[in-house]
Amino acid sequence: MATNHDVVRLSVAVGLGCWLAAASLADQFSFSGEAAKDQQQAEADARARAESIQALVSAPCPPRIKNQKILLLVAEQASGRWLTSQDRYGQLVRVLDTRLKGLGLKPASQEEIKASIAQAEVEAYFNNDPDAAVSASKRLGAQYLLKGSITSRAAANAVVGVNEVEVSIDLTLSAIDGRLLSDVSAHSGSYSGSDTLGTALQLVNQQADLLVAQLYSDFCRNATK
Repeated sequence: MATNHDVVRLSVAVGLGCWLAAASLADQFSFSGEAAKDQQQAEADARARAESIQALVSAPCPPRIKNQKILLLVAEQASGRWLTSQDRYGQLVRVLDTRLKGLGLKPASQEEIKASIAQAEVEAYFNNDPDAAVSASKRLGAQYLLKGSITSRAAANAVVGVNEVEVSIDLTLSAIDGRLLSDVSAHSGSYSGSDTLGTALQLVNQQADLLVAQLYSDFCRNATK
C-alpha cells in the first residue's frame, strides 16, 4: 500500500515532469519564433537590396557614354608590393566583366589588354604612375580606367590565439583625364588564414551586383559632367 510519503513523492515527480515538458515546448516555440524572425529579416534585407540595385541600374545613361571602352585592371598588395599579373585575377575579373557587360558597358577583353599593355605599365600604374595607364588606355582606345585594389590587414586575436585577416577590395573608376567617377569597396569579416585572393573572390561573388550597380549609377551620372 502506498504511503502518504509515496503519494507526495509521486505527485512531485509528475508535477516536475509536466513542468519540464512545458518548458521544453516553450523552448521549442521560442526557438521557432526566433528562427521565423531571422528568416523574415533576411527576406526583408534581400528585398531592400534588390530594390536598391534596381534603383541604381535604372539611372539614365547616354549611349555615347555606355559605348566607350573601360580598361579594368586588378592587383593585390602583399608584403609591401603589388602583385599585378592579370592572369592571377581571371576569375575575379570575369565576375565583374559579366555584370558590366550585362548593364551595356564595354570593358576591354583580357585578350585586348594582353595584346596592348605591357606588364611594366600595369606595375607602374599600381605604383602611382597614372601616366602609364593613360598611355596604355589610349593605345587600347579606352576612355575610362577601372582599378581593382585588393588589400589585407592582419592582427593577432589574443582571445583565441590566432592571426586574423580582414580583406578589402576597392574599385575606383576614373576618366583618363584623372576625374574620379566612382569609388566603391567591400570588406570581409576577420578570418584566420592566408588566402586573401580567395577571400576577395568570395567577397566579389557575394557583393558584385550591388558594387557594379553603384559603379554604373556613378558612371552614368558623373561621366557626362
